[in-house]
Amino acid sequence: MSYEFDFASVLASWPQFLEGAWMTIMLSFPATVIGFVGGTLLAIGRRSDQRWLAKACGAYVEVLRNTPLLVQVFLVFFGLASLGWKVSAFSAALLSLVINVAAYSCEIMRAGMDSIHKGQIEAAECLGLTRLQVYWHVVLRPAMEKVYPALTSQFVLLMLASSITSQISVEELTAAAARVQSDTFRPFEAYILVAVAYLILSLLMRLGLWLFGQIVFTRKRKLGASGGLR
Repeated sequence: MSYEFDFASVLASWPQFLEGAWMTIMLSFPATVIGFVGGTLLAIGRRSDQRWLAKACGAYVEVLRNTPLLVQVFLVFFGLASLGWKVSAFSAALLSLVINVAAYSCEIMRAGMDSIHKGQIEAAECLGLTRLQVYWHVVLRPAMEKVYPALTSQFVLLMLASSITSQISVEELTAAAARVQSDTFRPFEAYILVAVAYLILSLLMRLGLWLFGQIVFTRKRKLGASGGLR
């Protein structure tokens, strides 16, 4: 049985794909930033000397990492509505992505923090640095630099996972494809185009995060340059 591709009818709906791609970006970017900040705070909490705080943060991470994202989206969307808090589908989707990526970012950042030798912290304290300065200059920034490739992969996965939010009627890229294929009766072509769109978004996101790393982590570039001169 032969199949004739007809991309023309699907490409005629390019404004819908463009709007869906923009919605995907609008979900992914704030979720990445807020989720990373939340995950970093959770990582600090997990390493805290206060046992109740460490256990609470650990419980949060285990629950979120061991339940499906789709279930979390449904719990936030329908759960908040059941409690009388009316939120839009976009807000519920964004909150779901934030609480999910925060749990994964926590474990990545915690691994980076654990890799910092205690001697470095003790040396910083001997130099008279405050606790906040020690955490920022000696722990957080070097830890983030070490685990940045893992964070980058996690953030790209978050962008791809945003497709799940179409289940609560968020008009992102996957939802746009579903709408186009129902109008054109060309599901194969529609989802091929969406797969290409996600691939392009992933590559652009990786490029953006790489450029961000080149700007922020200047110490690594300087060390690499000095090593090359040798």
